[in-house]
Amino acid sequence: MILALEVGLSLVWLMCDPAARKGIEDWLGATPSNVFEHGRVWTLLTGLFLEKSFLGLILHGMVLWMFVPTLERFWGTARFYRFAAVTGIVGSAAGVGLGFALGTNDPILGLSGFIYATIVAFGIVYARQQVQFFGVLPLTGRQLMYGIIGFVLFFVVIQQFWALGAAFAGSMIAAAVMTSKKFSPGLAWKRWRIARARAKLSVIEGGKAREPKKPAEQKWLN
Repeated sequence: MILALEVGLSLVWLMCDPAARKGIEDWLGATPSNVFEHGRVWTLLTGLFLEKSFLGLILHGMVLWMFVPTLERFWGTARFYRFAAVTGIVGSAAGVGLGFALGTNDPILGLSGFIYATIVAFGIVYARQQVQFFGVLPLTGRQLMYGIIGFVLFFVVIQQFWALGAAFAGSMIAAAVMTSKKFSPGLAWKRWRIARARAKLSVIEGGKAREPKKPAEQKWLN
């Protein structure tokens, strides 16, 4: 579903003339000017499905085919789509936010941030799982995650794509927070509710509340 939306919108953009392409980008692409100057906040979501490179579409399809079905089966469809929405929107917001702060108008487009987020989630959930990266390189899920993070960091620093790097970082951090048991807000909230419920419980014996103990009577005389 997610890949189909990106492929459909991106192919429409690729087949349009320059004027139509600009119109699509203005109304659906996430940029600092669209969000902060024109108030087009919906572009934080719609920009995820606009990929300008046909090669990028092919790579996205391959990576999503390798990792997304496993995570969707593990979490269930509803939780997976919630993960996709949160990581994608957080990444877009981080990218356009840094672009606005730096005074640039770099677009944040495509599912790359979400894809990196799925790899981070896979590396946490299946840390020891053996995978064949593109059918050639044997790695564990954790090794793959660290390798991709290193590649993204190198790519961003060399190219100096700071706004795009912020988008990738935002998506990956959001994925780590949602997936890791140590930092999950949902699990922390459940633990707090359980602790609060336990504080109100009392131990009962024989189906009735325990009566307070009376001071022991003196049975012996000196």
